[in-house]
Amino acid sequence: MIQMNELIKTFKQNDGSVAVDGRDLHDFLEVETPYTKWIDRMMEYGFAENVDFSVFDKNVHDDTAFGGVRKMKDHALTLDMAKELSMIQRTKKGKQARQYFISMEKQAKFKQQLPLPKDYPSALRALADSMEENQKLKPAADYTQKMLANPGLETTSMIAKNYGMSTAKFNQLLHKMGIQYRQGKTWLLYAKYQNCGYTHVEPFAYFDQKVGTKKVANTMKWTQLGQKFLYDFLASQHILPQVERLTLLKG
Repeated sequence: MIQMNELIKTFKQNDGSVAVDGRDLHDFLEVETPYTKWIDRMMEYGFAENVDFSVFDKNVHDDTAFGGVRKMKDHALTLDMAKELSMIQRTKKGKQARQYFISMEKQAKFKQQLPLPKDYPSALRALADSMEENQKLKPAADYTQKMLANPGLETTSMIAKNYGMSTAKFNQLLHKMGIQYRQGKTWLLYAKYQNCGYTHVEPFAYFDQKVGTKKVANTMKWTQLGQKFLYDFLASQHILPQVERLTLLKG
């Protein structure tokens, strides 16, 4: 049985943060595209060097190379980037890798918990506080988990419903925030977000009652990456899904 710490190679960087070896992740995900082409394509999703990843040379054994060693370009990925790359693949391996990185984060947070209580009553109080905090965070975690667990595309109307808004109001909100603009009957992302893999535009057929004929129009749907972007962006503006707002009110 594979141990969790052996699933995908990680290492600590000079600043103490945990990084994921890009080539090892590529191998684990069983991506058929060569690593250099694959990682270049992944960079198009908007990852930034020295923020989400860093580049380094990796020595690999090669009998055909001088001295039996060949240098190859590799990448040290943050856990967040590794999770997103795993999610983008939309495969069982990608899901397994993402769950592994989430488990690593939970273990790291557990180790950073407060020092052990000095006595038994203090331990009971700490346990009660911890259980109460977990109950407060559970609805938010459930919402994010369900959002990221869906590998398909999501309509704006469904996302708007999660925020307790009408589709029209939600579209206008995203427009005011500089995320999207309207072209005809279709909402599209502004240039700054267009090549980030956030949305997919697809045609749909509808019946025009005014002229009595069938027509085709385009509609924009959100990818997993796009849904996460919206969640993070709106949260930064203190706009939360209904389930999280209710949790805060109860707290």
